[in-house]
Amino acid sequence: MANGFEAAMRMMRSRDPQRAEDGFGLLRDRAAEYLPALIEEFENEQADRGLRSWLLELIGLAESAEALPVLAAQLNSQDEMLRDWAVAGLTRLDTREARTALWRARANGTIA
Repeated sequence: MANGFEAAMRMMRSRDPQRAEDGFGLLRDRAAEYLPALIEEFENEQADRGLRSWLLELIGLAESAEALPVLAAQLNSQDEMLRDWAVAGLTRLDTREARTALWRARANGTIA
């Protein structure tokens, strides 16, 4: 399991766009299975904005309550792309807590 995740992450970091997309595709359908590792990668990745966005998208696709703190925190991100993926992930999660986080962010003016 870990080897598959690590291989997919290496692919996502590739300079070859198709290889990077293929790595994302490998993780997309298994995002829930790899959620803790995806969250760790997201929290540790600071340099590559595109990779952070992909990781947050995958975290949202996991549709897990475990993703709520990470997604909710990104509603306040300076990076609009991360905010957008946080909104998408919380919308997809569609729990009371997720809806409350979205409502608060809208009330505070951090998202539209």
